[in-house]
Amino acid sequence: MLSRSRGEPESNAHTDVREDAVGLPKSAGGQHEKPQHHMHMPGFNRNGHKIIKGIHPDGESGRGGVHPWHFLRICFRSSSRLSLVVNVLWPFVPAAIAIHFAHPDLHLWIFILNYVAMVPTANLVGFAGQELARKLPKVLGLILETFLGGIVEIVVFMVLLHDSVNNSLIPVIRSAILGSILANLLLCLGFCFFAGGLRRNEQEFDEVISEVGNGQLLMAGFGLLIPSAFYASLRGSIEDSVLEANVLHISRTTSVILLIAFLIYVWFQVHTHHGLYADSLEKDEERDADRHLDLAKDKLTFTECIVALLIALTCVSLHAVFLVEEIDYIVHEHGVSDAFMGLILVPFVEKAAEHLTAVDEAWDNQMNFALAHCMGATIQTALFNSSLVVIVGWGLNKSMDLNFEIFNIVVLIMAIIVVGNFLRDQKSNYLEGALCILIYIIIAIASWYYPNPNPGTTNTAEGGVIPSNGMIT
Repeated sequence: MLSRSRGEPESNAHTDVREDAVGLPKSAGGQHEKPQHHMHMPGFNRNGHKIIKGIHPDGESGRGGVHPWHFLRICFRSSSRLSLVVNVLWPFVPAAIAIHFAHPDLHLWIFILNYVAMVPTANLVGFAGQELARKLPKVLGLILETFLGGIVEIVVFMVLLHDSVNNSLIPVIRSAILGSILANLLLCLGFCFFAGGLRRNEQEFDEVISEVGNGQLLMAGFGLLIPSAFYASLRGSIEDSVLEANVLHISRTTSVILLIAFLIYVWFQVHTHHGLYADSLEKDEERDADRHLDLAKDKLTFTECIVALLIALTCVSLHAVFLVEEIDYIVHEHGVSDAFMGLILVPFVEKAAEHLTAVDEAWDNQMNFALAHCMGATIQTALFNSSLVVIVGWGLNKSMDLNFEIFNIVVLIMAIIVVGNFLRDQKSNYLEGALCILIYIIIAIASWYYPNPNPGTTNTAEGGVIPSNGMIT
């Protein structure tokens, strides 16, 4: 069974079960009489677990604290069969850590083992975030789950930025930003359309999910394009050092604006238009035939969710550090280009858990949930994560800007246009999914052959270095 869904509104769950569990008196007509003080009486969810105040009924585990056996069993079972298969890779986690310290000269094996080990640890981050999200209202829980799924990406970006000596890893970060967006837009969404289309002729999703998400992507694409277009248009017309400093200023200002746009988007979802999103997600729950099985599964306690997140984030951080340390070796000794490393390899391992979750939802005909995960993760990367890495680089006096290679930015804009066209009719099928996947494969092939540009020949600084403070000396 491939299933995963959220619960119904807390008010309905409370009301249905409280009346039966507590045994309220019945009137002559056979209806339960609801005394005014019934809201203070104990409530129970569908599994008979007493509901704790502040916890959504469908996220209530019926336990407290940490129970090691239940904790391990629930985490290994994960949310679906796909995630369960990924958990088989956990033996790679201690092996990857051990080889880093025992054989630091085996650079290729360190890279491979840590690359594979990031998949199950990222999957645990996603699952723990999902369990935590169940305990919250649907829209807020979905946003939190998406944000926690992006934590892996933020960790990788920060490690790359910290380890960048003389801006050597800045091109990889830029490529990884766009690669993450492409992986969500084309690969993840493509597999969602394809998997769901295998079971149904067409799947439908609501306008509020697709239109708002597509609008945010167009705005993000515009913001990410401007510094690159500015540099490409004026290069050769003014002194390089002045142009590079101006591009750095524009990138930092644009990042602040994109960050503000992301905060407005979150406020739109959780406050002013919360009801629209909640209604769309409720429709998905009604379409899920396996929902009763999912609700019957054992769940993590709140404390266990926090413990799982801490363990997973610790492992992810270690693997990210060990992985990044080997990127220079892989690029220079094995001929892997910065473009392929950033556009394909790094985003693929970052987004594995999110992709499994979204595909699982599409398989269960929960396209609003699947689309919300794909679009939400894409918007977070484009508006928040990209802005965050530029602002942090600003604080660290590193020349992290948004001056992307023309090849990369053209691919991004075309991907946004293609996906926007597929979303326009609010329907999907396996053909559209296959086309998205094939487009991603074409991009992967092109990025494999895309060489590392010589400094000063494309949208790169002369000599590879831009003054970190943006001042001309």
